[in-house]
Amino acid sequence: MLGDEKELIASLQEKPWAQEYPDDGFWENLVKEINESILPNFLTEVANQIDEIIEIDPDLSETKIFSLVSRLMVEFLDAHSASVRIYDPRTEQMLSYGSYPSEEGSRETYIPLEKTVAGEVVRTQRPFLVPNILKEKLYQDKKRVHKKGVFSIIAVPVTIPRFFPHERGTVGVVQIYFTEKDRSFKPLEIQTAELMARRLSFVIARKKILSLFRINEKKEIIVREIFRKLGTKGGIKMKDIFNSVIPELADIISVQSCALFSASKNLEYVILEAGYPEYPGYHTIGKRFPIKSEPAFELVLKQRSYERISPYEVVTPSYVLVVDPQRSAYISRKMKKFALARNINSILYVPLNTGEDITHFMTFDALDQRKRYTEGEIEVFLFLGRELVKAQRMEALDDILHDFKNPAIATAGFARRLKGLIYQKGLRKNDPRIKKYLDILVEETARMQEMALSIYLVGKEQVINLSQAAKKRFEINKEVIKEMLKQNVTLEEGPFQDPLFVKGYPLHIERILDNLLNNATNAIPLQGGTLCIQTFSEGKWACIRITNTGQLSEAERLQLLEGEASGRGLYITTRIVRLLGGKMDIEVGKHTTSVVVKIPAYLY
Repeated sequence: MLGDEKELIASLQEKPWAQEYPDDGFWENLVKEINESILPNFLTEVANQIDEIIEIDPDLSETKIFSLVSRLMVEFLDAHSASVRIYDPRTEQMLSYGSYPSEEGSRETYIPLEKTVAGEVVRTQRPFLVPNILKEKLYQDKKRVHKKGVFSIIAVPVTIPRFFPHERGTVGVVQIYFTEKDRSFKPLEIQTAELMARRLSFVIARKKILSLFRINEKKEIIVREIFRKLGTKGGIKMKDIFNSVIPELADIISVQSCALFSASKNLEYVILEAGYPEYPGYHTIGKRFPIKSEPAFELVLKQRSYERISPYEVVTPSYVLVVDPQRSAYISRKMKKFALARNINSILYVPLNTGEDITHFMTFDALDQRKRYTEGEIEVFLFLGRELVKAQRMEALDDILHDFKNPAIATAGFARRLKGLIYQKGLRKNDPRIKKYLDILVEETARMQEMALSIYLVGKEQVINLSQAAKKRFEINKEVIKEMLKQNVTLEEGPFQDPLFVKGYPLHIERILDNLLNNATNAIPLQGGTLCIQTFSEGKWACIRITNTGQLSEAERLQLLEGEASGRGLYITTRIVRLLGGKMDIEVGKHTTSVVVKIPAYLY
């Protein structure tokens, strides 16, 4: 097994230390013992170690895999400890990526590529031996290793080949520490360490293949869930998509929460479009945040350059990762407090581009402190984000199609009335009804046009007299009631506090009023009842109350307030009210139900 035994014996006998041993069969017995016992046992032990590395579960995190292999190396080579660093081409530094015994909390996150042992191994792709750390110029943190009682190192390269032409190969180093000072390393130790490092590369490559398969799986799940929601009776709702899709990403990231934001055209604020989980105080859909309130928002939207580089952030063209929210200078004090309360230990920001402009971005709040994300993971998040932006536009289209109903019904009704006046009774110049109907037709057709445009734009914010808007929409709803042939409905208007100003988009106010009036009208029992509208102020709020005959149970009331109604009108209203910074409540009387909407009053 070791070649020609006679040549081997002759070679051994030439060694100075061998002269004292007799030539009476000793050498033959020695070689026989090596061949038949020592070598097979050694190879068996090496093979077992290699098998143990190869059989590591590829579903484990990369850090966990690196730590397990470090442990096997330490135990097999009878070393003190071992650590892994991976080269980060973005920062041109070596990133800490696992150790045994685990010391990730106390190790430097990054060390330089230049003038370090790890950097030299990456640069040359050859083992680097350090017999005495205290004498090695390339090892910088001598105090720390002296305190640990380690004085020598075997450093071997780790290489993970790229799978695609556009990818970059991954390179790194395993550093194995020993307690001996001025240690003489045996070639067999070095070769064994290299062999185990190569098997480590195999495990990571296997993990990468599995990851690529799962990336495609995740994409299919995302598309399937969105199309499944498209086919539901109530139409597509972002919160339903989040609730079904985000849990599917749990094996990629331990998600505490996730959100989709859109940026205003003037880049002054961002709007929370959807979130997981959705409940008040965590993800208030429609809430606006000034971009300047969060430095991380400015980073991801390219409104701020990354000048204060630190180990607590990773900023790339594809994403911004806040590794440690509590230490990062790019997280506001308010957000730090929120992250601490929710056990959020890293935050990922993924920008979503429409052409050259970033119109949306997603955030992923993780329970674990992630130091990097793979290209595959980012690919899934980008794919999810782009599909959610498409879904958001489909949701907006669904909302608009729903809200087209009222102005369309009213327009058709007033057009028939006008036609009747002109052709049946003759045109009278002074008939006030003709002017009134024409004004309503012009307003309602203009409003339908505005709704069509609002899929992309919502016009400009204005100061609006809420009482006048309520009176006008109530008048339109009268016509809708007639067109619906709703019988025995008594209409009551007022009292109105006039003027009562709010600031917002006229289309938003009109859609709130139309949806609430339509819902209230439909809720009136078949035998008939009353529909009332009034406005009033309450502290800083401008309020609308719409009351109808008909009663809700407490369970139904809570369901409506949480936006869980089967219909779309209240779902749309809830989102718009939140967008305006308002709130909504439902009051149940003995035989009536009242919806009260409160919007911040505008004071001149």
